[in-house]
Amino acid sequence: MVAIFGLLLFLALAILPTLWVQAVLARHSRERADFPGTGGEFARHLLDEMNLGDVKVEETSLGDHYDPETKTVRLLPRHHGGRSLTAIVIAAHEVGHAMQDATNYRPLKARTRLAKTAIIVQRIGTIAMFAAPVAAALTRHPAGALIPIAAGVAIMSMSVVMHLTTLPVEFDASFGRALPVLKAGKYVPERDIPAARSILRAAAFTYVAAALMSLINIARWLRVLRI
Repeated sequence: MVAIFGLLLFLALAILPTLWVQAVLARHSRERADFPGTGGEFARHLLDEMNLGDVKVEETSLGDHYDPETKTVRLLPRHHGGRSLTAIVIAAHEVGHAMQDATNYRPLKARTRLAKTAIIVQRIGTIAMFAAPVAAALTRHPAGALIPIAAGVAIMSMSVVMHLTTLPVEFDASFGRALPVLKAGKYVPERDIPAARSILRAAAFTYVAAALMSLINIARWLRVLRI
């Protein structure tokens, strides 16, 4: 009973942040006639104002992000083409990452290197986990699967580390870059600043939710191992 309660509590702690982020972004996603441009247009305006004309702005279906490799701000369709408060603030947040890149912000550079390493490590982990049943069949003993699965769990932990090390970068993009720009340029009405803070906080906490979901996957494999 205690184990079931603990599992439910863990699931709640992992899922609730994701639901909270989605709720905050949805709450302020109403189209606003008082905004002169879309999120994509606003991102382009900010980049040009900061002499970052080499940074591109594109629409994507893979989530709002800044790609330091191609120098591109990518926004979801509803943010790229929307005129909501969420669209404007998310655009400012992603431009904040472009600002970090332009100033050689070390935590961003470190995160970029870690992300590349994580991709390689996770691929190896996937191979290791798929190899587990084969190992068990060859050895004709369930224990033969232990090492590959354990290796997979250890490698999956890399994603948790990456998401957690991303947090300082995200908070700097939100509150060290985007919010001061929004305030200084008076791009959003004063009455919307508290809501803008909530959106920027949600943008940063997206990675907390991702880290917790990664922990759920690790817990699932540990359950397979019965650790």
